[in-house]
Amino acid sequence: MKKISTLAFCLFAMPAAWAGSEDTYAEFKAMMDRSFKTTGIAAKHRMYQLDFQKACSQDKQPAKAEMARIEAEQLKTIRYPADGKYFGNWKEGEKIAVSGRGLTWTDKTPHDNGGGCYNCHQMSHHEVSYGTIGPSLLEYGKLRGNADDVVRYTWGKIYNAKAFNACSNMPRNGDAEILTEQQIKDLMAFLFDPASPVNKK
Repeated sequence: MKKISTLAFCLFAMPAAWAGSEDTYAEFKAMMDRSFKTTGIAAKHRMYQLDFQKACSQDKQPAKAEMARIEAEQLKTIRYPADGKYFGNWKEGEKIAVSGRGLTWTDKTPHDNGGGCYNCHQMSHHEVSYGTIGPSLLEYGKLRGNADDVVRYTWGKIYNAKAFNACSNMPRNGDAEILTEQQIKDLMAFLFDPASPVNKK
């Protein structure tokens, strides 16, 4: 866990000025190359910012046109269910939503990660505490219904939120292979199923 904590600090506490300086960023990347290696499923490439992440790490948010360009590119990454079925088991989805584990070097597989949704969203009438960085998801399906456009939007948002807000704080759960297609189906059921704690008091 110490490796992961140090890595997180280096990546997210780096001053914005560094992100804007090519020379300094090159030095930073070289230091990370020397200091870290792939261990288990914790691949070394996860340390490096992608172009759109770098753009969103500046002092100011990218210009509107640049945001639109990033979102259009990210929209292309979204893969909808191969079998056309969007919903799985809401009870499994609840487990994923309230779990923040996974993707560490000691994990044996990348396919049992949690979504960590509780960190940012209210999801149940029975929660004592919940995150507020993201919007409340309480009664998500009850309020929005399950029209095709709503279902496809929700899938896309979970899969890659950057397609809808280039600098969103939400992880690219599908695109970054944090969650599998089946896990996203289970989360979808958690959000939409009338029997789910999201929608039922």
